[in-house]
Amino acid sequence: MSDSTVTNQKSGEYRSEHDSIGERAVPKDVYYGVQSLRAAENFHITGLKMPNEIIVSIAEIKKASAITNYEIGQLDRRVADAISRACDEIIDGKLHEYFIVDPIQGGAGTSLNMNANEVIANRAIELLGGEKGDYSLVNPNDHVNYGQSTNDVFPSAGKLAVLKLLVRAQIQLENLHKALLHKATEFDDVLKMGRTQMQDAVPIRLGQEFRAYSEAIRRDIARFERAMDEMRCLNMGGTAIGTGINADEAYLNRIVPNLSHVTGLRLTQAFNLIDATQNLDEFVAVSGAVKTCAVNLSKMSNDLRLMSSGPRCGFNEINLPPRQNGSSIMPGKVNPVIPEVVNQVAFNIIGNDMTITMAAEAGQLELNAFEPIIFYNLIESVQTLTYAVSTFVENCIKGITANRERCRDMVENSVGIITALCPHVGYETAANIAKKAIATGESVRSLILKEKLLDEESLNKILDPYSMTEPGISAKELLK
Repeated sequence: MSDSTVTNQKSGEYRSEHDSIGERAVPKDVYYGVQSLRAAENFHITGLKMPNEIIVSIAEIKKASAITNYEIGQLDRRVADAISRACDEIIDGKLHEYFIVDPIQGGAGTSLNMNANEVIANRAIELLGGEKGDYSLVNPNDHVNYGQSTNDVFPSAGKLAVLKLLVRAQIQLENLHKALLHKATEFDDVLKMGRTQMQDAVPIRLGQEFRAYSEAIRRDIARFERAMDEMRCLNMGGTAIGTGINADEAYLNRIVPNLSHVTGLRLTQAFNLIDATQNLDEFVAVSGAVKTCAVNLSKMSNDLRLMSSGPRCGFNEINLPPRQNGSSIMPGKVNPVIPEVVNQVAFNIIGNDMTITMAAEAGQLELNAFEPIIFYNLIESVQTLTYAVSTFVENCIKGITANRERCRDMVENSVGIITALCPHVGYETAANIAKKAIATGESVRSLILKEKLLDEESLNKILDPYSMTEPGISAKELLK
């Protein structure tokens, strides 16, 4: 975070502000105040700005609070309207450059809450015809933060931000699910060799593999639905520790319905606000769902890299769409860059999940001070997963083609098909045929015919792609 990011001033002039620490000069033109400035100086950690989703979500909370406080008679209409209008500007993407605190910060999110209070207050002051810093018109604490605490505002803002991001991620997962089903249909007749422990096993259809991938993603989509429900339950109204101190009972009853209206999201208030303030297991559950999805995506990417390996000296069963040159020294080399980036995103998400788990566990008594690192990592996890799935679908899955003859040849030349012959020739005979095939290089098919164990018509039935890759057909039924 550079000095220019911290100040954002144009005139070079300053105004004097004070807090419980003392007096401080604040650039005259900026919308943040003394508490934001101190926080920006104290927490130069990532050098990154606060995610837009968090900024918008906290503005939505402040707007809903202003509306509620006006409804219950705690805010003057002019002040409430000015606060709401300032919040609307932030929700529309304005004034974000004045949110100067680092995403990772001490104080359980107080720095961000005060940054929002100060920016909203100073913009509301302007809208009322005053000058920034004249907190007699609109006060960051007494007006913008009325009936609230960082300890209900900050976790609620985090939940709103994650909820919105989960919706976007789920859309991309739906696209991936459809793309995999399309490939499952396209490759349904492609017979290839299945492998267990990287050794030849028994035949499988390429379409069956892609359908299995689609099922894993379908489960991920269902987990994301449950994760979104976890994020809908807020502790707004609980204030400092969940007891609701300084919050009017009418405010307590109206704040979440009003916030639902402001955001357009279906939100609920926690049944036990003390529990919802001190325990962050919902974020661990959501991170777990994201991590599980990342594991599925990474395993799928591993498979695609193996199946596309080669083109001459690897499996070469499928072709991934070529996206860029693979080497600065080896001409013509093309690497599986899209699966590789999905792998890397998954590794990062798994690491983030551990951080989130430890931060949630480390809370003490009535509050967890480590919500900033939880939100930083969880938002990164959901965002990067969303982008990774998007490029996975568009730049990889949709363009995959099958090398049908190569797949079939490997099946025909593999000893793995001997398993399909066990019910017809017996295990010991089949094992001997497998040994001969490996020793001589002859195919299982030719050895079976040479030793007259089965006739060609029977052998063709047994080695039919569908009879080898579908359950429920007995050996006797097959040769009827």
